[in-house]
Amino acid sequence: MNFENARKTIGSITDIGMALLALGIIASLLVGPSNLPFVGNVVGNITDLVKQLGSAGLAGLISLGVVVWLIQNK
Repeated sequence: MNFENARKTIGSITDIGMALLALGIIASLLVGPSNLPFVGNVVGNITDLVKQLGSAGLAGLISLGVVVWLIQNK
């Protein structure tokens, strides 16, 4: 397996993960996290992550910028 194949595979797995994340957010908002025990509290976890990044100051802002850059430039 060469580097390009590995890169395509990781990109495909990332795309699937992003789609599942979007599905989890939508399902959690529509029916509530307590009605989706197999999905978990996706919205709560994202909210906690944003709070942690916000309280980290400049390091949190840089981390958020890196994550956004990685998602946009996949």
